[in-house]
Amino acid sequence: MTTVMVCDDAPLTREVMMRRIGSLPGVTRVCGASSGEELLAKYATEQPALTLTDLRMPGMGGLDAVKRLLALRPSAQIMMMTLAEDIDGVARALAYGAKGYVMKDSTREELAVALAPFIGETMPRSGGAGRPGVTATLTARELEVLRGMSQGHSNAEIGAELYLTEDTIKTHARRLFRKLDASDRAHAVAIAYRTGLIS
Repeated sequence: MTTVMVCDDAPLTREVMMRRIGSLPGVTRVCGASSGEELLAKYATEQPALTLTDLRMPGMGGLDAVKRLLALRPSAQIMMMTLAEDIDGVARALAYGAKGYVMKDSTREELAVALAPFIGETMPRSGGAGRPGVTATLTARELEVLRGMSQGHSNAEIGAELYLTEDTIKTHARRLFRKLDASDRAHAVAIAYRTGLIS
């Protein structure tokens, strides 16, 4: 049996995610939690193959829950859920041991691709929230652009730092996104932290 736990303090968001994930091939059961505290309390009895948790919640947020759960269960498989680009939060979660992240408005197909490694199903690879198949080799300039992104700088700010035009930065960004199989800036930075391209 493949059980997935979804933790989010917003009932509607939690229920929508649970329905979408519950319809995926390989998922036999979905359970919910409304806080980091409830996630930890339920984990021992539910024993989910994968846990998805919101990054930002009242009380014990997703980041604290990740740290505490992995301290107790190092083998736990955890992915983060976020509604908007949260580069800092995603990067910290990955540093703590989370396996990746998904957007809360992900379609069923996007969730299928992102969660396939954890629910035992072979799904086609595509761009979007998920994990890169291989760690690409970036050029020195692409790494500089990626570091600028990790610091929250805009394309214009990165260009000013590197004495390049904003259009040139956008070109480097598109190339590094393609190499990393990343869908956006936050996804690229998350992959970079997880694979050690930046630290």
